[in-house]
Amino acid sequence: MSVSDTRSPVPPFSETRSPVPLLYRRHSSGEIRNLASISSSLLPAFGTVVGEGSVNLKKFVIAPYDRRYRWWQTFLVLLVVYSAWSSPFELAFREMGTGPLLPFDLVVDAFFTIDIILTFFVAYLDKSTYLLVDDHKKIALRYVSNLWLPMDVASTLPFQSIYRIFTGKRHQGEVFGFLNMLRLWRLRRVSEFFSRLEKDTRFSYFWTRYCKLICVTLFAVHTAGCFYFWLATHYSQSDNTWIGAQVPDFEDRSVWLGYTYSMYWSIVTLTTTGYGDLHAENTGEKIFSIFYMLFNIGLTAYLIGNMTNLIVHSSVRTFAMRDSIHEILRYASKNRLPEGLKEQMLAHVTLKFKTAELQQEEVLQDLPKAIRSGIAHHLFRTTVENSYLFKGVSEDFIVQLVPEMRAEYYPPKMDIIIQNEIPTDFYIIVSGAVDVITHKNGTEQFLSKLMSPSMLGEIGVIFNIPQPFTVRTKRLSQVIRISHNHFKQLVQPLSEDGKIFISNFLQHLRGLKKEELEEIPFVEEYLADSNFEAIQTIHEPQNYGGLNQESNSIPTFYASSSTIPARVVLHGHHPDDKQEEEENGGKLAHLPDSMEDLLTLAERKLGKRGTTVLIADGSLVEDLSVLRDNDHLYIF
Repeated sequence: MSVSDTRSPVPPFSETRSPVPLLYRRHSSGEIRNLASISSSLLPAFGTVVGEGSVNLKKFVIAPYDRRYRWWQTFLVLLVVYSAWSSPFELAFREMGTGPLLPFDLVVDAFFTIDIILTFFVAYLDKSTYLLVDDHKKIALRYVSNLWLPMDVASTLPFQSIYRIFTGKRHQGEVFGFLNMLRLWRLRRVSEFFSRLEKDTRFSYFWTRYCKLICVTLFAVHTAGCFYFWLATHYSQSDNTWIGAQVPDFEDRSVWLGYTYSMYWSIVTLTTTGYGDLHAENTGEKIFSIFYMLFNIGLTAYLIGNMTNLIVHSSVRTFAMRDSIHEILRYASKNRLPEGLKEQMLAHVTLKFKTAELQQEEVLQDLPKAIRSGIAHHLFRTTVENSYLFKGVSEDFIVQLVPEMRAEYYPPKMDIIIQNEIPTDFYIIVSGAVDVITHKNGTEQFLSKLMSPSMLGEIGVIFNIPQPFTVRTKRLSQVIRISHNHFKQLVQPLSEDGKIFISNFLQHLRGLKKEELEEIPFVEEYLADSNFEAIQTIHEPQNYGGLNQESNSIPTFYASSSTIPARVVLHGHHPDDKQEEEENGGKLAHLPDSMEDLLTLAERKLGKRGTTVLIADGSLVEDLSVLRDNDHLYIF
């Protein structure tokens, strides 16, 4: 069966497989539990259909990301470590390669022979289409035509054992020692292994890189030491060698004595310690030492560069914070800012860096909307449902509102809201505590203390007036911020929730202290005009046309109508009568749909019936649709 039968034309599954379906369903070893361990090269082609209808791999084909195959590769990495140690060691101490280490070498070669056979059954990713190829012929042709197969075979064949089988003699020549060095071809597996670990979030990147650097260093030290010892054993005069000058009969001494001397020389040379006790005695050793020290320059630079990057990477945020603090101090000093304001700036910057990893926007900005929504509900939903304004609202509204919230942190003694500022957002306290303060006659007056899950700034937003209070944190506080525009867009189509908001809001206003009510313009009039019990029993949607006494006293955008009514200030005199305006002020009201309703509303608000409606510049109002929020109407 091919995809072309039911899908848009793509290469048939008999030839290629998209790797993505197999991330979820694999007949070979179940599901992959951690997608972070999947190689980043396994990407699906654009337009590939992913789902349960996808066809599995062919029979006797292994997925390259199969869990059991990955375990097999990890096991081979351990064997590669042994090969990387044994190959130079057997070259320097050839009696070890024909004696104690020979059985181990044969076992290791057997495992790599099995891996060569398995490679003919492992699917591969086509680099041009990013589709997983599971055709046996293509897999075999790719492996045979590549350099990998001859090198894998050459690094696996036990040449010394084969020679002994065909000749019946044990050959002690140097040629087999150099042939065994072909096993170092297997080191590419170690490089691939570390590359995979560096991309796997289950492992620390710092420690993965650190282990890789250690392995590179140990291999360089071991290989150089073994080859340096090999030079000594093949020089015509053993006493005129680097080790012979110290140990005249070193060839007859223990293998581990020679290995210890070799490692000691290699490490001393690598670290440029240079005690001078072991040094080159002949021309060959001097040439080798020259190249080894040149190599050490590059290796040392590689090690220092990588370690520096790892350390700096872990400290980059600290450097950025210190730079920001330094710039703030310079700015405050240059502009002679007060000490208290400077301390607030420093506290804000310090808290920003301390909580950077917790900031929702920075963490979630690249995630899909569904994941962001789920995280927001997990973090904030309980707090939102416990706040007074949202008690009893529908599930639909909560689901839409919570993902629109943003988390913020404020240090102690920081102003979240400033009195008389323009209202754009309101807040819910998640943790911490704040003081509500008002400014009178140049002095601050404490009004109340709020804690979770109290709300801040909602009065200014709902009444669309400058914020009546200053809100200042008492200690480190976390709040969630709700945009006025987003909130208004969500509320408009939900009439029943709008009634609940009105009820909750008016009940909250009735519970405020007298000192707080005095700071809110028109609030006492709203509370006096609104019929709180009637609001709670409304069941049918109310349109703004023909507003009655109760509905016109209710703030702002919670009604069922999709059109938001403008709010106007009514005056009972001519606009030129400034003295009357100073004495009586005006009455705030929602603009009805008709002129007759406006005159009726003005009669109720102002206590007298008018016939003429003017705006502030004296122009006659004939069409209410031209009026806007906060217009002043003069009715007489």
